[in-house]
Amino acid sequence: MSTATAARPTAVPPPGPPAERTRGSGPAVLRHGRTLAWRGIVKTIHSPEALLDVTLQPVVFLLLFVYVFGGAIAGDPTAYLQFALPGVLVQTVVFASAGTGVGLADDLHTGIFDRFRSLPIPRSAPLLGAIVADLARYLTSGVIMLVLGVVLGFRVGTGPLAVVAALGLVMAFAFALCWVFTALAMVVRQPRSVQGLSALIMLPLTFGSNVFVPAETMPSWLRGFVELNPVSAVAGAVRGLLTGGPVAGPVTTGLLAAAVVVAVFAPLAVALYRRRT
Repeated sequence: MSTATAARPTAVPPPGPPAERTRGSGPAVLRHGRTLAWRGIVKTIHSPEALLDVTLQPVVFLLLFVYVFGGAIAGDPTAYLQFALPGVLVQTVVFASAGTGVGLADDLHTGIFDRFRSLPIPRSAPLLGAIVADLARYLTSGVIMLVLGVVLGFRVGTGPLAVVAALGLVMAFAFALCWVFTALAMVVRQPRSVQGLSALIMLPLTFGSNVFVPAETMPSWLRGFVELNPVSAVAGAVRGLLTGGPVAGPVTTGLLAAAVVVAVFAPLAVALYRRRT
């Protein structure tokens, strides 16, 4: 007697672990990162108070340094405004980029990144999206800063293209710094701890630079650090682009510093994120 053999169904392999299913190419990372960045921008639009930290803080810094210290430093607040505004513009993004790390630490603490982990997207896309969304906030802050400076008496000594180039350089440097604080957020779990450690990085970088005073007025032992500080190069480049002066050297140094920081800390941040999640 012949027995009909039932065809066995083809076994379907189980889905791989999230790390394998979410490994994507460069275009996929950019596509998903753009979507998540738009999510962050929409969130900011519906929560205008999220812009307060990057708009009010630089305004307060500019007013305090120009009208409290400007007379003592330069003899005239208006003259000091021409020197200080480009530096405060750079200082603003240095301080604000630490907020990216604090925000990511808070999101990791509340569990939103657990949802991202369950989606079929590259692991680096949520990090890239968060940073790009914050860059939109920083650009808004930079534009507000320039408008306020013009109202107070700041005069651009170059042209519109130079102003756009200055903002572009500041955003490139902010993009690099965001990866530093993103990596820090992957190591330090509490948002308060990220904020405290970020201050230890931000204060020497900003106040140990030519942001507020020329390096020539500092003692020789400090001047060496100031001249090697990439914040000094970026501030000098922005100052040259807005008011006139040497540009090629500081711009090259600033862009090279930003590229090195991204090359080191972006892969590190992604690796730490994969390891943590």
